[in-house]
Amino acid sequence: MVGQMCHLANFAANPACRVVAIADLRPDLAAAAAQKFGISRVYGSHRELLADSEVSAVVIVTKRRATGPIVLDALNSGRHVLSEKPMAYTTAQAMSLVEAARQHNLVYSIGYMKRHDSGVARALQALTRLRQDRSLGRIVQAKGWCFGGDTGRSHDNFVMTGEARPDGLELWQDAPDWMPRAMRPGYDTFLNVFSHIINLSRYLLGSSPTVSESAIEASGAGRLRLDFDGIACTLDLVNGSDGAWREGLTIEFERGALTLELPPPFAEQEAVVIVDRDGQRQQLASAASWAFRRQVEAFVSDVAARGTPLASGADSVTDIALAEAVWQRRVSG
Repeated sequence: MVGQMCHLANFAANPACRVVAIADLRPDLAAAAAQKFGISRVYGSHRELLADSEVSAVVIVTKRRATGPIVLDALNSGRHVLSEKPMAYTTAQAMSLVEAARQHNLVYSIGYMKRHDSGVARALQALTRLRQDRSLGRIVQAKGWCFGGDTGRSHDNFVMTGEARPDGLELWQDAPDWMPRAMRPGYDTFLNVFSHIINLSRYLLGSSPTVSESAIEASGAGRLRLDFDGIACTLDLVNGSDGAWREGLTIEFERGALTLELPPPFAEQEAVVIVDRDGQRQQLASAASWAFRRQVEAFVSDVAARGTPLASGADSVTDIALAEAVWQRRVSG
């Protein structure tokens, strides 16, 4: 669903690239998706696709434990890569992928599409201006939240079949060696759902925070506090709500605040940005756009220019390292 709705549909509609092939272990699904999106070549595995000399870049959307091995194969074959997150389960795994991209001088982008949201871009511009002109004083703290609920997905722009998801993919270990097996499903949820708000906090507040406090439940939900060079950012994380998806970040200044309210992950709308000045709230002007579409446009542009992605593999290693630090605290009590 994600591969078709969020990635394939947007690449197929992008005039700056051409979708030449698709690979899936489920032949009926591969054929149906190829027909829907007008793709002429269908392969039964990623290795068959990587043998196609016309392929210059690949998008990898698969089960999370299989992502790393397929990314590594693609990078070692000389292809630029956009992969869904999380990029890996351990820092060592993540670093091996970054090193492969570096050795082959390739663009390696991770699917933190919220960095590409045009509302996020406006929030970053406003935040930069406020930090420079000091019109609201200094930043005193930040608060983020992710209450997972309705994802806002469309039900008519992807195809599915009754085929079972097959085995046979190479899978990477799903956690560091020191993590008890009973904790690993929660760690998986933490990486898949909550790494987005952690990654976005880093994008706005600073790339390398430390974990100052952590209270994570076995489910992966909980509360943690990151220290951004003296700025404390508290994150409240809850998953599995039956209601609306609520996610965002408020950066509080001495005389006001900047708030970023994110849409549900698959909703074709952008984030809302609100600036509070001495109690007067102003919503910044917005336009119709979709983070996933902008992510596709950025990847195509980065490949053409050999640019550095907004969410590069090298940067995203930090998200894995922070996740490990959070769960190490839980293991150690």
